[in-house]
Amino acid sequence: MSKELEEGNILSLDFTKLRKVAATESDVVPAIAQDEETGEVLIVGYANELALKTAMQEGMATFWSTSRNELWIKGKTSGDFLEIVDIRVNCEQNSILYRVRLKGKGSCHTKNKDGVARLGCYYRRIQPDGTLAFVEGTE
Repeated sequence: MSKELEEGNILSLDFTKLRKVAATESDVVPAIAQDEETGEVLIVGYANELALKTAMQEGMATFWSTSRNELWIKGKTSGDFLEIVDIRVNCEQNSILYRVRLKGKGSCHTKNKDGVARLGCYYRRIQPDGTLAFVEGTE
């Protein structure tokens, strides 16, 4: 990912993401990680059967990386794990919700100006003029 995409103020949504996921021919569902205490959405990713089984066994939020085509236990390399409180499924059984407790400093792979992982991946808001601005305290 580019620094401009992850830190810049230009809105550049990837509306082709689902097409790219479909092209991987991976059998996945959306997997959302939500802070069980605050309700804040930390990460949205994808999980396949292996990711779900691993999450249940390890007690840590686990995803299937559609870009790297591999299992991804959040925090395995950064140390910022997401401990599972419970796992929920939606009514149509086509997405899952990991309710988690943060076991580290943040859950996003990007870092703030002090070099600390941001709490979650939703650290910018869309302004009325279409540009992006950091949410207070996330710069």
